[in-house]
Amino acid sequence: MTETARQVYWEDVEEGQEIPSLAKGPITTRTIMQWGAAVGDYYEIHYDDRFAREMAHLPGVIVHGTYKFALLGQLLSDWHGPAGWVRRLGCSYRGMDVPGEVMTARGRVKGKLQREGEHLVEFEVWTENPRGERTTVGEALVLLPRRESSQTG
Repeated sequence: MTETARQVYWEDVEEGQEIPSLAKGPITTRTIMQWGAAVGDYYEIHYDDRFAREMAHLPGVIVHGTYKFALLGQLLSDWHGPAGWVRRLGCSYRGMDVPGEVMTARGRVKGKLQREGEHLVEFEVWTENPRGERTTVGEALVLLPRRESSQTG
């Protein structure tokens, strides 16, 4: 396994633990345009600076919310390893991210639970800009294997 593919086990996770952050950027208008093309979102606020400023009263073009959501998904997937699974992920957009800045995804364990034979980890997740402002906040539920299960079977 590669370093990013190492497996995290349920027994190794503790409430309050922060997982390794994931930084992207600086985000460019090219990145924004490529993402828009990939997901079919051609709203002018993501590529037309004049439209974004004059018509939408924004500071300029902004990063797609779906890009930020995907970044949170990558944060968790990179962390949990090949036998883990992101069971649920939801977020709300609280601020705008703009080209020229690094965007960082972060996560913290809220709790652990066992349900119907599954071993789950609840997360608080967010993206933040270089000033430490949380621009997207959310929650996730990740399924992890047990260490003893992986060794016996």
